[in-house]
Amino acid sequence: MSRKTYYITTPIYYPSGKLHIGHSYTTVAADAMARYKRLQGYDVMFLTGTDEHGQKIQRVAAENGMTPKQYVDRIVSGIKDLWQMMKISYDKFIRTTDEEHAACVQKVFKALYDKGDIYISEYEGWYCTPCESFWTETQLVDGMCPDCGRGVEKTREESYFFRLSKYQDRLIKHIEENPDFIQPVSRRNEMLNNFLRPGLEDLCVSRTSFDWGIPVSFDEKHVVYVWIDALSNYISALGYLTGNDEAFRRYWPADVHLVGKEIIRFHTIIWPAMLMALDLPLPRQVFGHGWLVLEGGKMSKSKGNVVDPVILIEKYGLDAIRYFLLREVPFGADGVFSNEALISRINSDLANDLGNLVSRTVAMIRKYFDGLLPGQGEEGEFDAELKKELLGLKHRTEELLDNLQFSLALTEIWKAISRTNKYIDETVPWILAKDESKKGRLARVLYNLAESIRIVSILLQPFMPETPAKIWDQLSIDSDETGWETAGVWGVYKPTRPVRQGEIIFPRIDIEKELEKLSSAVPDTGKDGPGEKGDKKHRSRDAEGSASGDMTQISIEDFAKLDLRVAKVLSAEKVEKSDKLLKLRLQVGAEEKQVVSGIAQYYSAEELAGKTLILVANLKPAKIRGIESQGMILAATDESEGKLTLVTVDGDISPGAKVS
Repeated sequence: MSRKTYYITTPIYYPSGKLHIGHSYTTVAADAMARYKRLQGYDVMFLTGTDEHGQKIQRVAAENGMTPKQYVDRIVSGIKDLWQMMKISYDKFIRTTDEEHAACVQKVFKALYDKGDIYISEYEGWYCTPCESFWTETQLVDGMCPDCGRGVEKTREESYFFRLSKYQDRLIKHIEENPDFIQPVSRRNEMLNNFLRPGLEDLCVSRTSFDWGIPVSFDEKHVVYVWIDALSNYISALGYLTGNDEAFRRYWPADVHLVGKEIIRFHTIIWPAMLMALDLPLPRQVFGHGWLVLEGGKMSKSKGNVVDPVILIEKYGLDAIRYFLLREVPFGADGVFSNEALISRINSDLANDLGNLVSRTVAMIRKYFDGLLPGQGEEGEFDAELKKELLGLKHRTEELLDNLQFSLALTEIWKAISRTNKYIDETVPWILAKDESKKGRLARVLYNLAESIRIVSILLQPFMPETPAKIWDQLSIDSDETGWETAGVWGVYKPTRPVRQGEIIFPRIDIEKELEKLSSAVPDTGKDGPGEKGDKKHRSRDAEGSASGDMTQISIEDFAKLDLRVAKVLSAEKVEKSDKLLKLRLQVGAEEKQVVSGIAQYYSAEELAGKTLILVANLKPAKIRGIESQGMILAATDESEGKLTLVTVDGDISPGAKVS
């Protein structure tokens, strides 16, 4: 019996220039879905490509002194390079200039003509060249294209028309009877209420005023309208109407067309009507996702606010960019891209949560068992709760991915990562290590950490193609322990192999310095940023380690950038030749940190030992009197009485616990 198939497509991209991060959004989402289905054992067809015909391409090529084919060849090469850089695992890349595609489009056009669904007449109306869209007078907004807001041209020419109006009632019936056909629901309502129920007009499907397109086979002064041409790629890529249509019979109908919301009208009205006319089944779903925008509007080359994914990948790595695209915005909604949001995600989720979990676990196995766990050890408190969280993770992730909810799926995975980090604080392995009689319990704790990381790493594969292998290498996880189905099984990790301390998977980023660098390379239209008014609002330390600043309000996002940790003072000593400074040695989880603080006038070194304080753990290290300070401890100052009091923790809580 053959494997179950899964056919997913992105729109074929219009090669009008360099792709920006917004284009990458659709393709990364489709790639994550294709990878997920392959991991589940599906026979996947993932299609992408380029839509290369039309009046706009012909005009731009002429302006550049090139033929249209020369122009698109150059740009398509760049698109393929980007997809390779982003590890887009497409199965086929189609170009509408491919001979096989052109032949299929001509056959489709002739079949619709022979059926009487295409007829010749004369078109007079408004045409938007950038959008390749026809509009009636009533559809224009203030005389402009309702999609892009740019000017339209009055067009009058002999044209062939597709009887789109003939399929209006069938389309409405299909959409109403198949509520998942158009997703999200807001797009379905928009298509029904704004286009279908008010009534459809027949569609102009050929042009004679330019010749960069696929000729109508029986009337070559006409070229096929670009949307009939482009939409047909979903079946021409499978060999439809050829002598080799095995792929078409295998994969059609498509499981999902992923498209941006600006082109959902073509995919949910024109394309289904064409398929109905051809007596072909409709795709199971068209999902119209929102835009990834900069504050102030949609990314656009003409606006000069394009964010280059190549720059971002080179600076932060592929998996960090893919993670941000899929995590930051619920799929279907509009989202805002900013450099600050990107770096905050990298520091908080990837460096602090995932990266720190892996490095702490490997470090403790190396420190307490010379890098080789002896076995699974003795069970104890908190094990069952951790195991329950991790064993349910695969099902929860699959349920969300099956509904294209990438952001929510990653949220579930990160809940499990947070729970695993909490397990470290609950079980305090550094305390267990001090008691030889508890080595069996310590072995179980570290095994549970490694097993939790194994499960998480498997489920991260659709989203982050590089990170799982790095984790497997450090924990010596074999390929037979990383099958998708094993993410739902506890106890698969084989402990009796040496772990390896590799490079930090996601290093923390100095956000202020990085934003300053990015301001010249990657546009960011957010409010006051570093280098401008924003610099005046950041708190700063003086040479003695004290803080000064104003009372400017911050957002919850700003607060989330702080990594506040419980820290236990192991020792303290005065800094030579300073009346104000103390050097503190702090225990923060499995790590030790050194902090220089200007509190010697208020606390003696002796009375600090054993205190549990709050540390700003992700503050950039600074040299104070030649001594490196790796953070800042929190204190309250009563200026009227000249008092300073350290912020301490009430109750018994483990060093390294996160303050939130």
